[in-house]
Amino acid sequence: MKVVSSLPTDDSDDEQNPLRRKPTQRRSARRVERMLDACAELLDEIGYEALSTTRIAERAEVAIGSVYQFFPDKRAITQALTQRNVELFIARVGRRFMTEDYPGWWHAVDAIIDEYVDMHRTVPGFRALRFGDAVDLNLLDSVSENNTVIAGRLRGLILDEFGMADSEELDLSLTVAVEAGGAVLALAFRRDPQGGQPLVDEAKRLIREYLSSQLRSHAPQHALPPRLRQGPST
Repeated sequence: MKVVSSLPTDDSDDEQNPLRRKPTQRRSARRVERMLDACAELLDEIGYEALSTTRIAERAEVAIGSVYQFFPDKRAITQALTQRNVELFIARVGRRFMTEDYPGWWHAVDAIIDEYVDMHRTVPGFRALRFGDAVDLNLLDSVSENNTVIAGRLRGLILDEFGMADSEELDLSLTVAVEAGGAVLALAFRRDPQGGQPLVDEAKRLIREYLSSQLRSHAPQHALPPRLRQGPST
């Protein structure tokens, strides 16, 4: 699967930028992408503990000096791969939001889960790495955990799509949904390399029912499931 580069290219001292320096030429950018592709393949084959910069260089067919020119260590390469996966995931979800009509947010949640599951099945390295939590809970951000970062990105998409009122409560609800749904989906892929559909369906149900109970005060009436559009009886 060909992946468009989404590496950070800022020259700032941001500790979340894994690149020592940005590639300034197309040839260099392609070389960095080969390193990330090699890292993804090796993660699937041998896992993170056995991963090394030497193995990445050999698989990418680049000199070890080229690896260290851009990355200080294997963690930085893994961090860059995680950032690429996040951008791919958000782009895939965003494309679906642009091309598909959803009667309500719960259909959008199903689409988000479908994209996550498909990336598990088809994107090299994603199953081993996910959004970095398999290596480091703070791989994407030094302050916020990886799933909190993902919940924030998804919140932006859902707010834009359904006009919900933003709040700390909504932020917390989406963070819990990402954590809980991610745990069930991880179980699905531990039991079945392709992700057992019954557990995938359970993850969808869990997230829909939890968010349905939490989002009543945040979502406009037309964005709620039909059974929640009426206020509680008095």
